[in-house]
Amino acid sequence: MQTATKSDASIKLFKRLGHELFQTETSAALHCRREAERLGSAPPAEALRALANHAQDVLRELPTMATMTSIPESKGGSMVGRLFSEIRDKVADRVIDSERSYRGTLLGARHGIDLVRLLRFAAERHGDDPLRAFCDIWLERRGQLVERVADELAWFASHPEAATALSGTPGVRRAGEQDGGKWQGL
Repeated sequence: MQTATKSDASIKLFKRLGHELFQTETSAALHCRREAERLGSAPPAEALRALANHAQDVLRELPTMATMTSIPESKGGSMVGRLFSEIRDKVADRVIDSERSYRGTLLGARHGIDLVRLLRFAAERHGDDPLRAFCDIWLERRGQLVERVADELAWFASHPEAATALSGTPGVRRAGEQDGGKWQGL
């Protein structure tokens, strides 16, 4: 693709997307882990933990990536991500059922994929090869992890009591655990 010079609008877009990437990865690291804790040892929890671990790894890499590419390091974006995750944890997830909370977390993960896809297109357009390569690697790995989380929606269909229980209740943290803490598989 042809390399374009960066206009003020392009610089503004890279800056906004960079801040949003820090926010999205912070939210993914925190909220996927919290959602997994609510689900205890259920298979959906394991998928969320894997996604949270990837987000945490990316957060460790992002400051260095920011110095090598068109995106800015964003402590503000990370702070917003923590704030959104806290609000969701303390308010929203207390009044919705476990399955809806899980789907909300999945929706956030899919938002991250769209964000990085847009960032990749912008990097390619402007010849930012290190950022484009980072996005390609991220998209391949995160896409696999998000699909794994999506595949675990089947678990909720097989465990309607856990799916319909309020997300923020202590019982949901171990929802569906039976036989000495082992899950009844599909």
